[in-house]
Amino acid sequence: MTSGARVELSGDILKVSGSVDPLTVVSFRKQGEALIRSASGDLTVDLSAMETAHSVVLSLLLCWQRCAGEFGRSLSFTGVSARLYSLAALSNLEEQLTGFQPDKSA
Repeated sequence: MTSGARVELSGDILKVSGSVDPLTVVSFRKQGEALIRSASGDLTVDLSAMETAHSVVLSLLLCWQRCAGEFGRSLSFTGVSARLYSLAALSNLEEQLTGFQPDKSA
């Protein structure tokens, strides 16, 4: 694995990269929420460069989704790894995350 996680907002794309773990998830969540608050509309969360498939990532995404909803925005997800999707399916969360489908190109 490489470096820590990064989240960047470019237009209506929230790009997530790197690795999130239980020790870094809280600060990463806050960074993402600040970007969501600063956005002007609905966002697509691109997970294609995320290196982690962990339950804390699912918790993070649900928190971001709730944050977006508080500001009248919606999130949809792209670039979901097969491992992260499987974890979401095992937890019965895949239907709660809009567009949460495994990336067929990966």
